[in-house]
Amino acid sequence: MAGILNFDQYLGGADQIKIEQTFPSTQKTLIYDYAQNVSAWTFQLDCQTLVVDTVTFNRNTGQPNFASSKVIGSFPKAELTSGNVDVTSASTGKIYVTFPANMYTGPIIPDARQNVPITVVALTWQDDSTPVQINTHRWALIQSWEPDVVVGDPILSNVSPVYTSLTLG
Repeated sequence: MAGILNFDQYLGGADQIKIEQTFPSTQKTLIYDYAQNVSAWTFQLDCQTLVVDTVTFNRNTGQPNFASSKVIGSFPKAELTSGNVDVTSASTGKIYVTFPANMYTGPIIPDARQNVPITVVALTWQDDSTPVQINTHRWALIQSWEPDVVVGDPILSNVSPVYTSLTLG
């Protein structure tokens, strides 16, 4: 019998991956407080939508279970840094990171349990130490259907950006 596998275990990353279910139109801003001078640091924000063949959910907790899931394809990666990473106070280390709306713009099957688009957003920062330290936090955003989103199967979409099926050789 298969056990429960969360997204941290599925894609790897321990505490650096957070998962949530969201709508494509959702936009939110996170506040990072590094509590140190980040004047010489660099930040990068990007995203890529993966499509997973099946996702089940725990009936008691509502949490997704990826024990039987396979990534079957993806959409192209998008750079989001410009306008979405605001170093508000470099001297104290406070930055605002905005996850923009519509990072995924393709169709979604309402109440999808198959061919589920999951947008993975990554914030990567590089500090000014020697040797340089590079860290990344990732969020996996399970895309849920909402009005104004085309009803359909993401893997059959021919709208740009185009879906690419994953083939293992």
